[in-house]
Amino acid sequence: MKRNIYLFLMVFFSVITFAQKTVSGKITDEDGVAIPSASVTIEEPGKDAILAYGITNSKGEYKVTFTSSESNVDLKVKAFNQKPITKQISNSDQNLSFKLQSEATEIKEVQLKTKMITSRGDTIAYDLKAFDSKSDRTLADVMKKIPGIEVNADGSILYQGNAINKFYVNGKDLMEGGYGTINNSLPKDAVQKVEVLENHQPVKMLQGKIPSDAAAINIKLKKAVTMTGRGEVGTGFGDPWLWNVKLTPMFFGQKSQWVANYKTNNMGEQVENEGNIIGFGSSWEGRRGNASQNNWLRVETASIPNTPVKRYLMNNVHYLSANYLTNIDKKKEWELKANANYTNNSVEREDNVETVYAGTANQSGSTITTTTKNNFYTDKVKGELIFTKNAKKGFFKNTTTFSQFWNADRALATRVGRVGDQSLESPTSSFQNSLSTIIPWKEKMVNLKSYINYQDDSQTLSISPANYLQFPLPYLLPKVDPTDPDKYATINFAPGTRAVQDFRIKTLDTSHSANISFTKKGWTFTPEVGFDYSTNKLNTNFDGLAVQDPLIPTIAPPDFGSSLYENNLEFTEIIPSASLGINYKNDAWSLFANIPVNFNNIKAEDDVRGVSKSLSKATFTPNAFLQYSFASFWKASLNGNISNNFGDIQTAYAGYLLSSPAGFNVMDAKNPIPEINTKSIGSRIEYRNPLNNLFFNLNYRISGTKRNLLSSPVLDPTTGFTLIQYRNQDNTSTSNSFSGEVGKYFPNFKTNLSVSYRNSDTVSDAFFNNIQYESQNNNQSYGLKFNNTYFSWMSIDYTLSLSRTTQENKGLPNGGKLAPNTGFNHNLAAFIYPLENHTIGFNWDQVNSSDGERKFDNAFFDLSYQYTWSKKKIDFELKWMNIANRKVFETYDILASQNAVRYTRIQLRPSQVMLSVKFNFK
Repeated sequence: MKRNIYLFLMVFFSVITFAQKTVSGKITDEDGVAIPSASVTIEEPGKDAILAYGITNSKGEYKVTFTSSESNVDLKVKAFNQKPITKQISNSDQNLSFKLQSEATEIKEVQLKTKMITSRGDTIAYDLKAFDSKSDRTLADVMKKIPGIEVNADGSILYQGNAINKFYVNGKDLMEGGYGTINNSLPKDAVQKVEVLENHQPVKMLQGKIPSDAAAINIKLKKAVTMTGRGEVGTGFGDPWLWNVKLTPMFFGQKSQWVANYKTNNMGEQVENEGNIIGFGSSWEGRRGNASQNNWLRVETASIPNTPVKRYLMNNVHYLSANYLTNIDKKKEWELKANANYTNNSVEREDNVETVYAGTANQSGSTITTTTKNNFYTDKVKGELIFTKNAKKGFFKNTTTFSQFWNADRALATRVGRVGDQSLESPTSSFQNSLSTIIPWKEKMVNLKSYINYQDDSQTLSISPANYLQFPLPYLLPKVDPTDPDKYATINFAPGTRAVQDFRIKTLDTSHSANISFTKKGWTFTPEVGFDYSTNKLNTNFDGLAVQDPLIPTIAPPDFGSSLYENNLEFTEIIPSASLGINYKNDAWSLFANIPVNFNNIKAEDDVRGVSKSLSKATFTPNAFLQYSFASFWKASLNGNISNNFGDIQTAYAGYLLSSPAGFNVMDAKNPIPEINTKSIGSRIEYRNPLNNLFFNLNYRISGTKRNLLSSPVLDPTTGFTLIQYRNQDNTSTSNSFSGEVGKYFPNFKTNLSVSYRNSDTVSDAFFNNIQYESQNNNQSYGLKFNNTYFSWMSIDYTLSLSRTTQENKGLPNGGKLAPNTGFNHNLAAFIYPLENHTIGFNWDQVNSSDGERKFDNAFFDLSYQYTWSKKKIDFELKWMNIANRKVFETYDILASQNAVRYTRIQLRPSQVMLSVKFNFK
């Protein structure tokens, strides 16, 4: 692996340090008038490959930087209604100006050159019509086929493998990161082009001063004022009766925009996550995030298969959302945004799990079979109000968010002959306010930021009957002789009683900072001071009635009314900080670095349970990013960071807590505060050439983590219950990963093809049954994506992924190298158009897994027929899903830490038939 690292870094540095040449000058017509938007390309003689290119500005000026080993190169100049010229020049820095002669340009030739993908500066524009097929209806359908762009199942968009930071429609950020609704429901016919804004800094005051390594997407509509949207109404045959309704009208104007959205179904389509924030903008805008619950308690949960959600999701969901944006001043600098959504969802899930534990020198192997049936109920509401001013001479953004959850989970579990009825109630209230403002002060900028988050979480876990909880309790029986081996008592609950765990945590998290920025000759220096304060107050109580263990009549049962089964813990963090930000930006180089010093003060207090621990420590946590752009199409970058983590309240509580029916969890009150230090460095080479539709990127990252505590789980194979202990012992883990992706669009064949590869290795110290060992893990994956619309009567979308996981436990007596886990997943979507307005669709999902001895093949087939009323743009679709009526998904997993393998069978959706009507709004 070290050899691979050296080879990669050698190639990386050789590419960015190879001799580069720059040609600049001015392009004019015969009368000496500057010609804007003329293209200047550099090519190697005799080769049909462009090394670099440039576009002239409004003054006719151009600048092209290129790299070549040839002594001479060809320079070509083209402009509309001008005669193109080609000149062979030496491979050296020089200034060349040209006068072009007038010549009529055939429109057909210009369209062929510019219609599909165009580039200007940091903006790459894609004409949607060049990539769509007859079966596509929405923006997301087409974006999946664009080279360099990937759309995930949750609607999030990746460009060159990295998440975008903003999603605009006609230059406005209506959705504030929750853009899944628009991506999935905006009709493709309303879109003129998709623009990728590379290295996008969303705060206008910082553009050209504070660089960014993230890209944004801007959807440019055909009309400045657009009323559009997408709707669908469907019904189906099955038990129960099936339905699917989607209504998403949208309006995009010059002053205001809005999107309304109502979606409901019980046919396995996951729509409730469309409002999640998946684009986070810039840290200068303040803090943004999805409100999430503190879920310490849980019922036993059935497994989720590695297959598309629609194959297994037994749901009944109603999701309603509304997003509104309006300008509130004449200059259109101030915006008011109001967002709200409501989710009501019910999900059923069922599995059967067989876990086989390998024998050890001290204990024979065993097999445990469990069956779990779940009902999950989600009931939540979210409201958000945002005021924004984003102008060249000032920035202000205040975001106020309120979220309320009324969630509940149910489980009926059968384990080793015992049946448990489990319920969990989880109400949560959350309030957040984020403020950031940048004030110009002479030639400087002053930035003030404030963030406040208050959250109140309650959970109540109930298990009936309580004697379902038959597991070893993590306390030792009294010993006659201190040298006697450890023995654990078994809890026996009174017949007919319930076990109830109550939990509540109140969290206050605040962060305030102020900085001032100085800019000179492309450099920006930003000294900053900050103060973070957070406090968590934890209260728990367990209610259960234990009776005498008949096998140990001399030992009294545990008293659950004692303080051992309660928590009253306060965990506080106070972190003053000082930092210096360094930023640089010019045509080729981008640099941003932050050099902070944090003064960490942590305290945990619970007098009754003897918790009194504190830590005061200064930490240095720098991070930096350096990017070099060269030869028009290339970007090379390096990044690195150091981070520290000192645990949280979950590492400090010392009262027994029934976190799940699997058993109590508790921490030793004398455990020190964990100290985790992580160092990471990565490199990236990126190439994107819109002239020949080729995109690729290579990434390498290595990281190391050092901890002062080492987890040492103790496993009872007869019950599956794991007791986690911690050793005060330094330990480390290292990981390195390499990934690459190449994508190209072939216009002559109307084909988009991309391949990807990823390899990651992780080595870490671990304990099992008081034996220290080294866990080694290797994961490899291969990916293929293929789209073709060459034939007028057919289109094909195909994705393939191959994976291989190997694990080895060096140091375990019976551990060693575990069997490799291999996976094969693919999806084929083929559409045939036998007649105008008629479409026949076929979909094939294949999910296979193998451990070398056993192989599980899971195939799913769908068939559809669609008639399009083209005049009204209405589709009538009849779809038959899961034709083979596969009802169970089978797979297996390696449990390295437990020296076991787990075979799982998960309940799937049966065969179903849906009749749907799909339409556009206006």
